[in-house]
Amino acid sequence: MNVLIVGGGGREHAMAWKASQSKLVDQVYAAPGSDGISAVAECVPIDLMDFEALADFAEKNQIELTLVGPEQPLVAGIVDVFAARGLNVFGPSKAAAQIEGSKAFAKAIMEKYKIPTSHYRTFTDYAEASDYLQKVGAPIVLKADGLAAGKGVIVALTMAEAAAGLKAIMKDKKFAEAGSRVVIEEYLEGEEFSLMALVNGEKVVPLDIAQDHKRAFEGDQGPNTGGMGAYSPVPQIAQTIVDEAVRTILQPTAAGMVQEGCSFTGVLYAGLMLTAAGPKVIEFNCRFGDPETQVVLPRLESDFVQTVLDVLDGKQPQLAWSEKTAVGVVLASSGYPGSYEKAQKLGDLDALPEEALLFHAGTKKSDADWLTNGGRVLLVTRLGNDLRSARDAVNHDLKSIQTDAVFFRKDIGHHALEASKHE
Repeated sequence: MNVLIVGGGGREHAMAWKASQSKLVDQVYAAPGSDGISAVAECVPIDLMDFEALADFAEKNQIELTLVGPEQPLVAGIVDVFAARGLNVFGPSKAAAQIEGSKAFAKAIMEKYKIPTSHYRTFTDYAEASDYLQKVGAPIVLKADGLAAGKGVIVALTMAEAAAGLKAIMKDKKFAEAGSRVVIEEYLEGEEFSLMALVNGEKVVPLDIAQDHKRAFEGDQGPNTGGMGAYSPVPQIAQTIVDEAVRTILQPTAAGMVQEGCSFTGVLYAGLMLTAAGPKVIEFNCRFGDPETQVVLPRLESDFVQTVLDVLDGKQPQLAWSEKTAVGVVLASSGYPGSYEKAQKLGDLDALPEEALLFHAGTKKSDADWLTNGGRVLLVTRLGNDLRSARDAVNHDLKSIQTDAVFFRKDIGHHALEASKHE
């Protein structure tokens, strides 16, 4: 069969790489793809927001399964366009994708179906929001309601940070229209983890968990980014906690979406915090996480495409996972998540060892050279017998291709290593 991956980032590279390994698949296409993705898929220059052109391509090339990577096309309704033309696509409808497209929608679902999350209030008026902030104090979390490329969240530890954050979102329009409505919510303390599941209506098939590192700099310092690295599994989160999260969060959310008339199909991503009162939802996404996908899929030993088809057919796939630990670290442009320069030359990527899994996020090929072409440039994943050996291997790989134009965190997985010290 032929498979189409919509998108062109590191997550989509991992999806295309995994799909290309399936015994069911003849050809993987990626639209628009990238120079890096072209190693595992045929890239077609169609914009990911041109739904009719993508559907035309799928019809013409007998695409039997389309997988959508980024949130923007899902929230804008790509699945509805494909479904209307009888095309097989794994992703939520426009109505269901609101679970990521609107933080207020997600919070209302959680409130209605008693899904554990933080207390919150939603505001469209700056003065009212400001008054509320004064009343509740810090630490507090501010979220732009709409899509902001993973950057629309401000974790304010002081009142000064909270006031500045609210002004940036609502007055200065830092996240444009995404911030015309703001969700102010309780700051949750604990251990964070990412739980993704393949969902079709009330059927929920959880994947192994990962932990993402959102802050730009080591020791979890600096601004929030789209993610600087991840690892899987997460040994300090017990399986009983994951099972509890599936039972109290994922299953009731999937059932609630069916009740609401916007049944969810696709990847439901739950960003969770293990608090003293058990796991609670920080956020939902309507697609695979980035960079978590780049460490979870390399550990999946089952046929990825067969698994997705089983979920779409209402069957229960049995997933097999590698015992190894995957550590993935992002190489980012200096200045990210703020402003940065593009077209900076990278070291020799071909010199990386075969065991290094290289997922391109923001690169461009120029003759024999690889150049930077985004904030998150690429991610290297290594599988190891333990977290430390996998991380050491990744750090060694990245050091060999690092230049002054890029940086990476050398402490990905430090929560797990610290937890193991105290056992």
